Amino acid sequence: MNTTITLGDAGLILIGIGLLILIFYCITLVRNLIPTVKTMNKILEDVNVISKIAVDSTNEAQKMLGDLTNSIGSISNIIKGNQSVINALTSIINALASLKNLIKKTKDRD
Repeated sequence: MNTTITLGDAGLILIGIGLLILIFYCITLVRNLIPTVKTMNKILEDVNVISKIAVDSTNEAQKMLGDLTNSIGSISNIIKGNQSVINALTSIINALASLKNLIKKTKDRD
């Protein structure tokens, strides 16, 4: 029994084989991408945590610098005779407390 295959049939067979090969490549690609996506999610979560720590540290540093600026301004005013010694010491103690808290948070994160 002889079966004749026309050029159109041969073309369809080749297209079908090509589609099967393409489907297998796509399955392999998706298999390889799943672990990569999971790893990227972990990395992004770590970056998010690090960003939050950086923001907190920056805010603490700004607060400390503000307190330090007030303290220096208070000392300057004391020298000029415009402010009492008690207010100046209070500002200095606040600045030192902010510095202590910043150092404590930094040690806790390590």
